[in-house]
Amino acid sequence: MYIKFGKVLFDTLLATILFLALLPILLLISIILLFLHKDSPFFTQIRIGQYTKEFKIYKFKTITSTGEKSSFMKFLRKTKLDETLQLLNIIKQEMSFVGPRPDIPGYYDQLSPKYSAISSLKPGLTGYASLKFSNEESLLSKHKNPLKYNDEVIFPEKLRLNLKYQKEISFKTDLKLLFITFLVVLNLTNYDTKI
Repeated sequence: MYIKFGKVLFDTLLATILFLALLPILLLISIILLFLHKDSPFFTQIRIGQYTKEFKIYKFKTITSTGEKSSFMKFLRKTKLDETLQLLNIIKQEMSFVGPRPDIPGYYDQLSPKYSAISSLKPGLTGYASLKFSNEESLLSKHKNPLKYNDEVIFPEKLRLNLKYQKEISFKTDLKLLFITFLVVLNLTNYDTKI
């Protein structure tokens, strides 16, 4: 019952409230990025969603056309404010607050039968895997072949954790993960990666 009705209602209501409350901040970020980029402050990309259906994800653009990042852009990425536009994806019911992070084609659209249940989930802003690999960018930068490390180490672990969420999904689990995410973003706790 929660997965079919409660989760959708919870996501839509909370995303709408947060989007309206954050609208002045989102507009300010847009204006600053418009000045820095001298171009669109928004980044869109095709990602894989529920039942492997493609959708367009929304984010603030935090890398210039030359690959540079200003201190403001780094701040947006560190605080995850660059991802607040995904509230629109949640309102459009393409995403959820909790679920697997939406990946580019070539991963969640090519799951083996062992992990196919994950595709029934809407992608989310946070989850077990997102919390464990909240420093993924830094982790990948330490390896000579980051793509290989992602494919052989990180992605298989994400599959395990996303399958764990698929089996444990409930309102209580979602609230727990959202609360932990809030604390992690504010640097009030270090998430226990041994899950």
